[in-house]
Amino acid sequence: MDSITQAALGAAIGGTVLGKRLGRKAILLGAVVGTLPDLDVVIDYGDAVANVTQHRGFSHSLFVLAGLGVLLAWLCARFVHARDISLRQWLTFFLLILLTHPLLDALTTYGTQLFWPLNTPPVAWPIVFIIDPIYSLCLLVALVAALFTPNVKRRCVWGLALSCAYLMFALGAKGLVLQRLEPVLATQGIEEAPRLVQPAPFTTLLWRATVIDGDTQYESLISLLDQKPPVLEPLTRQTDLAGSAVNGRHVQRLRWFAGPFLRYDVQPESDTQTLLVTDVRLGFPGFYPFTYAVANRHNEQAAWNPLGVSTQQDSERGVDQTTLKRLSARALGDSRALCATAFVEPHWRLAPHAC
Repeated sequence: MDSITQAALGAAIGGTVLGKRLGRKAILLGAVVGTLPDLDVVIDYGDAVANVTQHRGFSHSLFVLAGLGVLLAWLCARFVHARDISLRQWLTFFLLILLTHPLLDALTTYGTQLFWPLNTPPVAWPIVFIIDPIYSLCLLVALVAALFTPNVKRRCVWGLALSCAYLMFALGAKGLVLQRLEPVLATQGIEEAPRLVQPAPFTTLLWRATVIDGDTQYESLISLLDQKPPVLEPLTRQTDLAGSAVNGRHVQRLRWFAGPFLRYDVQPESDTQTLLVTDVRLGFPGFYPFTYAVANRHNEQAAWNPLGVSTQQDSERGVDQTTLKRLSARALGDSRALCATAFVEPHWRLAPHAC
């Protein structure tokens, strides 16, 4: 989640645990502690692929954060004499704030390396978008009330209760979407194919389903208010373009990070070609923010030469107000307002888009 939301979550937990003893100071301290894991964003790991795949690594590890929480609790119990707060209370304060940060991140598509330093891919159970206004407002409204009323703890408890209730709603919404999707996948004979079902940007009313079947990537938008079964729209991932580059360290790292949810493109230049790899999990078809240049070659017959340093390609398309309106209409059940593949390049499509 975004750093503001993480700070709000930390502040709400802080007010709940130590609000009676520290008052508003518990909210401010909780907000600071809640942002600590995201400070790894300032670290440069050397190139674009390394930066994106190592973010939310050691600083989001449950092992590391548990150790940090114990250390901070001991230091506060030893040196901070504030209304007889015990070591157990400091432990509850720091551990809850630090450990809920990566767990909340794990509820987004990006995922989190919860078990670093174990070399396991990021853990992701996506039920909320990386920026979810409703979830954030549940916390922020309660915190504003807590800052201007004497009962800090009660207001913070209400904020946490409302935000957790919203997460439960999102979990139930995803279950309903999966229930609608399963018969469609069975009809196509791809019920065992890797799939990713995640909320569309800024909402839990509309969900995006991505299914990978070899070189084919199926996309579908499913609203909780839809009256018709989901429609799968096929795209080509152009995996044949990768060739020998799939054995390069950048592509291998991206495959570890994103699994099969990658597509490949070639960017022709005056005297060379560049292989581009896109993580199709993040963003929206046609609005993918994470595309990387990982290899180049002199012509189509030559082998790919992995780049020493990968670079991230800037997206040429931005989200305008018209697109947001179409997205909102689709979330409200208007299947003609927006198709899953409406904005992708024509040569990606294996069939006309559905609207």
